[in-house]
Amino acid sequence: MAAGRVPHPPLKGPNVVKEIAMGIAVAIVVAMPWKMYQWDLQKRTRTMYELLDKGEATVVAQE
Repeated sequence: MAAGRVPHPPLKGPNVVKEIAMGIAVAIVVAMPWKMYQWDLQKRTRTMYELLDKGEATVVAQE
């Protein structure tokens, strides 16, 4: 029994522009939450040092 020939689509090379665009999109999606987390930590640190300078906060444990 002879098998019939199945037509296969021709293989195409990588689409460089599409891959670059997808890489940029993935980088933005991953980087934004990380950057927002870093900004939050920076704000917390800045606030803590401002409170220490004003004398409203202390790092000495109360007895």
